[in-house]
Amino acid sequence: MKKDIDTQIPEVEHVYVVAAFEHNVAFKVDEWTIYLVNANSKALETVLVVSKGESQTKTTSVLRKKLEVLPAKSFAKLEFLHEDVLEVDNIFQVTYFLNGKLMHKDFEFPKHSLKPKAVGALPLLSSKGIIAQ
Repeated sequence: MKKDIDTQIPEVEHVYVVAAFEHNVAFKVDEWTIYLVNANSKALETVLVVSKGESQTKTTSVLRKKLEVLPAKSFAKLEFLHEDVLEVDNIFQVTYFLNGKLMHKDFEFPKHSLKPKAVGALPLLSSKGIIAQ
C-alpha cells in the first residue's frame, strides 16, 4: 500500500464534478443532477466519491459511492440535489487511480451557487449546468 502513495499527489486534470440543470419528466420539475465526468483518454479505476453538505448551522448526511471503473470520455450520475441542500456548501471528495497513481481532489459547489441563470456548457454532457470549483 505504501507504494501506492506518492509524497506528492499529482494534480487532477480532465476530471470534473458537474451539476446539470435537467428536467425530470416523471415529476415534471427542473432539478440539479450531479455527475462525475472523466474527460481523460484513459479509464479511472476504483473511484470513491464522498459527498456532504455543510454550513455553520446545517450538515447533511454523507453519501458514499464506489465505481469500479469510469471509462475514458464518459460520465456517471452520482445524485440529485434537493432544493434544501442548495443552501449549504456541497463538497465532493473524489479519489481514484489513473495510470496506477492515486489521485484525489475536493470539488465544491458553494452555497447558493447553483442557479439556473448561471448555467453553461458541460464537458461530455448535452445538458447545461455548472462545473464545481
